[in-house]
Amino acid sequence: MYVDNAQPVPAEPRRSIGIDSAEALRLLGSVSVGRIVFTQHALPTVRPVNHVLVDGDIVIRTHAGAALTSRTGQAPEAGVVVAYEADVIDPDTHLGWSVVVTGFAHLVTDPAELARYQALLRPWVDRAMDYAVRIHPDLVTGIRLITTGT
Repeated sequence: MYVDNAQPVPAEPRRSIGIDSAEALRLLGSVSVGRIVFTQHALPTVRPVNHVLVDGDIVIRTHAGAALTSRTGQAPEAGVVVAYEADVIDPDTHLGWSVVVTGFAHLVTDPAELARYQALLRPWVDRAMDYAVRIHPDLVTGIRLITTGT
């Protein structure tokens, strides 16, 4: 059985406008949840995660059995290419913003750096999150969804 519970699109037309990378990173830093995209068995995989922005990089915590922990732990020096997306879009008005960051992810191995991230970022699942992954943005894009009259 299929149930369509989508909200109707507001009557007023919308448009998207690009935002610069500095504004996109500022918006990304204003929220705590996003989605990381990486490859697993040569296929795209998406996971919702919480994050913190540290010195312009995105940091997430992971656990020992996580596919991302394994991928970044086995990565070459350059790291693993990932995408990270976060947004705030009002479900009623369909207005808001979306940011996508593409860059290289590295498993954090320095004990002091790892301790810093563990203090800054509390896991939101009931599981030991003993690892951290740091994503350095190489490409930052964003859009704002606005009414055509704005």
